[in-house]
Amino acid sequence: MALSLDDVARIAHLARIEITDDEARRTLAQLNDIFAMIERMQAVDTTGIEPMSHPLGGGQRLRDDAVTETDNREANLRNAPAQQDGLFLVPRVIE
Repeated sequence: MALSLDDVARIAHLARIEITDDEARRTLAQLNDIFAMIERMQAVDTTGIEPMSHPLGGGQRLRDDAVTETDNREANLRNAPAQQDGLFLVPRVIE
């Protein structure tokens, strides 16, 4: 799929981007290179290959999901202008 200068101008117009003719020509070349790369990637046969979450097969090092702070509800509610049943009360904003 190759784009034309008219396509680049239309995309720039839709994105509300002011673009000169030189910029449009450079952008056209870059976009056509990107589309060519995508076409090459789509041509590769990937049947039977499992999707990977990471290209190197690694994983995230995650910490244990453990509670590290105590419940300070009473201390937090001490400065509340209004509270009820352990919850902050706020003024109604929608009628």
